Parts: sequence; structure tokens; C-alpha cells
Amino acid sequence: MKKTILIVVLLVTTLVTAQEKTFEKEVRKIAKRIEIITKTQKDSLKTKVLAIDKRLKKGEISENTATSLKNDVAAYHASQIEIKVSEQERLLQILVQHKTNGKIASENLDDLDDDEINVFKVGNKTFRFKIDENNDENDDKRKKGTQKRSQNRRTTSQFIFAMGVNNVLEDHKFSSLNDSDYQFWRSRFYEVGLSWKTRFTKDASQLYFKYGVSFLWNNLRLENNQFHVKNGDVTTIEVFPRDLSESRLRHVQMNFPVHLEWDLSKNKKYKDGFVYDRSNESVRIGLGGFVGFKLGTRQYLDFRDINNAEIEQIQYNNFNMNTVNYGLSAYVGYKSTSLYLKYDLNPLFKNTETRNISMGVRFDLD
Repeated sequence: MKKTILIVVLLVTTLVTAQEKTFEKEVRKIAKRIEIITKTQKDSLKTKVLAIDKRLKKGEISENTATSLKNDVAAYHASQIEIKVSEQERLLQILVQHKTNGKIASENLDDLDDDEINVFKVGNKTFRFKIDENNDENDDKRKKGTQKRSQNRRTTSQFIFAMGVNNVLEDHKFSSLNDSDYQFWRSRFYEVGLSWKTRFTKDASQLYFKYGVSFLWNNLRLENNQFHVKNGDVTTIEVFPRDLSESRLRHVQMNFPVHLEWDLSKNKKYKDGFVYDRSNESVRIGLGGFVGFKLGTRQYLDFRDINNAEIEQIQYNNFNMNTVNYGLSAYVGYKSTSLYLKYDLNPLFKNTETRNISMGVRFDLD
């Protein structure tokens, strides 16, 4: 509790005293810190495992002892990642609340160069979109019409942030939500990513092909003191023997969404007949889908033992979840804000007809 209060105070103070800070840049900082935390812990784990292997090779320890030591250090560093990343997630939630309340401004991306806007890295792969522009400042004879044409880019990029609620459907039936075992308002999701938007035609139009990459944190909280149990190839929902204050299943996944977007923004026409393409200035409708894979799954259980001591238990397991996931998604909104719906076509758990559905708000920030 003290740690949470400290984080809130630090964030509020920072937002008040640093006028130049914007929502997008702060989210990027959080994403960067998560990347550093994960890399640092994994590098440390790798070093320790190599040291254990050396001891095993020298005959200082047995193979069983080496396996036990590796499991211990792996569990330790997984716990460290969980703790440190959770702190960053709290910061992200607070930041979103400030954005919703209008306490922090959106970013004007005019201060970023093309490398910052159009480069995105995932592992060893780099996604780059190069846009050629005539930036010869010494060409005094360049006409204003030519400037407008060079700025009328066919492909643009957006920062994506979405949040909302999760639940499940049984046998594709919306009526099954009435009997769902999961809490509706407390089963939330968060999505952060980058997308690119390309016109279908060379000249200005209202139809676009939108594609990108995003990371999702999906949470499902059970009702009625229940928790997930993996029984071989089947995952069941059972009643926990003690009173649970928290029963949450979280799965993190990486998605590659693709949408066909109809942007009703009114294009601008100049006297010379040139039409300048405008986007994200009016109603937008997007229809498409996604394909991705899960990066990790874990279950959080909080309860009191027989001595009334608080126990926080984290179970690392895939709980028979499908690694690859795919589905349909759609959004409709005005300017940068949209209502967002995402539905998995393949089951959440193997050997079931349970499918994840997400509903929320999406921000496409130029």
C-alpha cells in the first residue's frame, strides 16, 4: 500500500512540475522500463545458469542439485520481473486516468523526426517505413503547392492504446455472458502498440489499409471464490478451500492486427485542383481481425491461511491455453477515440468452446 501511494505521489508531482510531458511520451517511457527490467533479469538468470552448469561439469554438484538450483533461480527472477513490471502497470493505469481527466496533454508529434515515428523494433526485427520528402532548405524557388504534395504522405503511423473489459462466450452465444463465471467489470485488458495506415490509392481517398503490432495484458477474475485448476489436458474451475480476496488469471500476448478503415474526414482541395488527404478528423470505421501468440500465463491467488496470515500465491502455468490465437476485431469512433470490440475465434482453453471477448475504448494517436 505504501509503495502504491509513493508511486501515485511521484507521478502526480512529475505531471504537475513538467509541463512538457505528454501522454504518449510517458507511455513510451513505461514501455522502455519494462523492456529494461525484462532484459536485466533474463541476463542475470542466464549468468547464474551458466555458473551452475560449470559447477556440474566440475563435479561439485549432482545433476539433481543442478536442476533444483536452476528451478530456484528461474522462479526468483520470474518473481522479480512480475513485481517490477506490476509497478510499471500501476503507473500506466494512473497515467491513463490522468489522460481521461484531462490532466495531461496529448503529444504533438511534429517535434519527432521520421526515425522516431516510423521505426519499431520487436526482438531482432525492425519495422521501418521510409517516406521520401524533399527537405532542401536552400531551394528558395520551391512552390507552396509542391510543399503540400510532399507532405501528403500515403502511409502514416499511429500510437495505439486501448483498455476495457474481458469476458468469455460459450459456443459463440452472447447469452452465455449472463451465466459467466468471470467478473465483468473487474476482468480488464490493456493494449499498447503501433500501427501504420496506408491509402489504397495514390491520390487522396477515404479508404485505408491499417496494420501493426500490439501487446495485450488480458485479465480474467473469477466469481464465487473459484480458481483455475489444470487436470491433465483439461482446465476446470473449482472452489478454493479458503476465502479468496483475489483470483485472477492473466495472459499476455503479442498480436498483429489488420483492418480495413473507412475514414470520413473531409479532404482539402486547393485552387490548383490538388486534393490534400486528411485523416483522423471525423468518423472512422474499422473492420478486420488479428493473429498472434501468447507470451505467458499465470494465476494470482490472495487468501489468509489458518494463522490468518496474508498469502499471495502466483502459479506459473499455461493452464492448457492455446498458444496461437486469432479472431475478429472492429472499432467505430470519432477522430482519435473509438469504441473497440475484439473476439477470439479459437478457444481460450484447449478441449473447450470457451472464447475470449473484449470490449473497450481505443485511442489512435497521430
